[in-house]
Amino acid sequence: MHLAVTARVLGFLLMIFSLTMLTPIIVAWIYGEQTSQTFLSAFAITLLVGLLFWFPAKNKKGELRTRDGFIVTVFFWLVLSTFGALPLMLSEAPNLSFMDALFESISGLTTTGATVISGLDDLPKSILYYRQQLQWLGGIGIVVIAVAILPMLGVGGMQIYRTETPGPMKDAKLTPRITETANVLFKIYLGLTSICALAYWMAGMNGFDAISHSFSTVAIGGFSTHDASIGFFDSGAIMAICSFFMVVSGLNFALHYHVLHNRKLGYYWADPEARMYIYLLLVGAIITCLYLYYSGTYDWSQSFSQGTFQLISIMTTTGFATTEFNAWPTFLPFFLLFLSFFGACAGSTGGGIKIGRMLILAQQGIREIYRLVHPNALLPIKIRNRKIPERVADAIWAFVGVYLAIFYLMVLLLLASGLDYVTAWSATAAALNNLGPGLGAVATNYADIGSFAKWVLCWGMLLGRLEIFTLLVLFTPTFWKN
Repeated sequence: MHLAVTARVLGFLLMIFSLTMLTPIIVAWIYGEQTSQTFLSAFAITLLVGLLFWFPAKNKKGELRTRDGFIVTVFFWLVLSTFGALPLMLSEAPNLSFMDALFESISGLTTTGATVISGLDDLPKSILYYRQQLQWLGGIGIVVIAVAILPMLGVGGMQIYRTETPGPMKDAKLTPRITETANVLFKIYLGLTSICALAYWMAGMNGFDAISHSFSTVAIGGFSTHDASIGFFDSGAIMAICSFFMVVSGLNFALHYHVLHNRKLGYYWADPEARMYIYLLLVGAIITCLYLYYSGTYDWSQSFSQGTFQLISIMTTTGFATTEFNAWPTFLPFFLLFLSFFGACAGSTGGGIKIGRMLILAQQGIREIYRLVHPNALLPIKIRNRKIPERVADAIWAFVGVYLAIFYLMVLLLLASGLDYVTAWSATAAALNNLGPGLGAVATNYADIGSFAKWVLCWGMLLGRLEIFTLLVLFTPTFWKN
């Protein structure tokens, strides 16, 4: 492993990240807030540490190998999360402890949306903006920015692209050059964010809220500038816009590229993963709306609007809220959290196991049932007439198995910390699926759970964002052998 090159890359990326702490200063100036010194201090500390990493190895050249890519990716998220907590610790409001600030920072950067902060409406606008910006950078922005600037350092970015890209098949590139791929993804991401912000503004949000919520919507993050989340605006138009962009952001960004490049909307429906994603959203929405109506929770109009919005928000792992869905009839909160395991499509900013994996897993299950009747039949798994390699199919079985094992290990650890089962189960699902809202003691926020439980959930959020194996591989002896 090239430790010097790795340190140089981490240092340079940390210096780039420090620049993002200057943007909230502009917001502070606009609103006349006294938080500029907080962000300047955080910027200076982050920049200095980045320089300390980068300077001793600035002249080191070399290509990142696969193992180096894993190290850079994992440590980049750990380092970013740690330094991302600085403004939340240093600011007088919310004035969080290190543990709470780290939890909030990891939750933002992993686009989980779980929060330990209450009283959002009274916080400085610069702090609120910073939280939203963390989610936007953590969605896809920081990934493609990192990949795009690595060639400037004389370091290839494909290894990081492979370890960062969510989904079962990580080797496909949209364009021949990885830098071009990063640029394409970033332009799509930025374009969706801009259109979303404009739509929110036209629907009645003020400029600050429109920009802030567009960040967390397209990133499928779920942070809001108000305690009541999207429900604060009490607007059907805003709910509809939010629902649309959550669905769009949950699709594979490679699909968006092919649709734009070839100017054919039919590519969406032609993709099996996208079709399964839409079918699940439709079926889930129908079940949710009907259950709300026939249980007498709402009238038909409210059942449709609230049920559809919350289903989309939870299944795509965004985590926005317009009502206290945890107070719905018991079946529905657990049904919605169950769908969050499916999550969004591979190659999106969403969390969960991913629809692509579930699609291949379903085909494997059908194949094994068929083999009971025809033991000698050759039944390859195909997606869009392309055979899925057995290695990919085996990796998906392993991923789901490890995912469930880690899930119940986390549940046991949370139970050991003193949480009740509903709280422990839902908090684990919210963290590992990068969802955010839970049930029980974490239905509103995570401020009242213990520090040990927060540490467990922090690791869960990182495991979910890095898709389990990217983080776990660093704990294997084989990885560190020459």
